[in-house]
Amino acid sequence: MRFVNKTLAAATLSLLAAAVHAEPYQGVLDFQGQLSRAEVQAQAVAQAHAPNQNINASSIALGPLPQSRDRASVRAEAVAAAHDPRQNLNRSAFADSQVPATYLASPAPAALAGTPAAQSAQ
Repeated sequence: MRFVNKTLAAATLSLLAAAVHAEPYQGVLDFQGQLSRAEVQAQAVAQAHAPNQNINASSIALGPLPQSRDRASVRAEAVAAAHDPRQNLNRSAFADSQVPATYLASPAPAALAGTPAAQSAQ
């Protein structure tokens, strides 16, 4: 019986404490819009009369993108990267994830292609 009384007293005190710490209700906050009702209405009418308004944006074809590089230079870079013997070099395959200096010291043959050093070596 004593345990039940103490439990009820503790529950009553915790409910009272929760009621004391509750935040007061401040009502609905006022909206501070930047446009007047007439401006919003004008925008709604303009959008309602816009062409192609029900087409998904991913369905609209884009024009050609501007190209900053020519096709030949991109292809030459891709071929050089494909022939680079270190293209699949994985750091985690080495001790302490450190690539030995011997792999990085000499430039790859593809990197030398077209340079004066490669032409003098031939």
